[in-house]
Amino acid sequence: MSPVTPQKPLEYQSPRNAGRTDSWDDIAYVLPMGIFLALTYVGGTWPSLYAASYVAKTLLAAAALIIFRHRYTKIRWNFWWLGIILGVVGVIQWVGMEHLLNHFLPRLWEPKVEPYNPFQQIASPGARWGFIGLRWADAALVVPFMEELFWRDYLWRSISAPSNFKLAEVGEPDWTALLLVTLVFCSVHVQWLTAIVWGLMIGLLLIFTRSLGACIIMHAVTNFLLGAWVLKSGEWKLW
Repeated sequence: MSPVTPQKPLEYQSPRNAGRTDSWDDIAYVLPMGIFLALTYVGGTWPSLYAASYVAKTLLAAAALIIFRHRYTKIRWNFWWLGIILGVVGVIQWVGMEHLLNHFLPRLWEPKVEPYNPFQQIASPGARWGFIGLRWADAALVVPFMEELFWRDYLWRSISAPSNFKLAEVGEPDWTALLLVTLVFCSVHVQWLTAIVWGLMIGLLLIFTRSLGACIIMHAVTNFLLGAWVLKSGEWKLW
C-alpha cells in the first residue's frame, strides 16, 4: 500500500493564484517579532529593566498580532492532536537535552549570566505571581502564534518564493527552508543546540501536515509544560 498523503483544502490547491503582497504584509509578520527581539535585547543588556521589558514586549507583540490579524495566512488546525503529542515530546527533548549538555559540557553550556528568578528579584508576592502568570501566558499563547507565523509561515515561504512569499504553499516541502529557518530560529535562543533539534522536529511536522495550527499547538504545549517544569524544579535558566 502507498502511504497516505495529507489532503490539502481547496484554498491551498492553487497558491500560484495568490495576490501579490504589499509592504504591510511584510510589516504584519515582521513587526511583532521585531518588537519582541528588541525588548528581549533591552532586558538582557540592562537586567534592572528585565521585568518591565518582558511585560512591554508581551503586550506590544500581542497588540501587533491582533491589529494585523486580517493580513495573516488563514490557519488550519488539522493534525492538532499530533501537535499535542509532539509538544509533549518537545519538552522532554528540551529538558533532557539541556541536562545532558550541562552534564557532559558543563563549562561550555552553563549560562554566562545569572538567569532571572522572580522569586529572588521581585519582593512583592502579588507582583511576583503576576509577572510569572504573564510570562507563562506569553510563552504559551503569544509566542507560539508570533513565532510560527514568522518562522514557519512568513520566513519559510519567503525562502521558497523570494519574489512573493504568497506564491509558496504553507508547509511546502523545501529542505533549504527547513535548514535555514531552523538555523535562524536557534540563533535567537540561548539553548541554541537544543533549539536546533526542536526546530527540526517542528519543521518536519509542518512538512508532513501542511498545518500551521499543528505547529502552533506543538509550540504552545512545549512552552506551557516547560513553564510548569521551571516552576517545579527552579531551573530558571531553561525559561
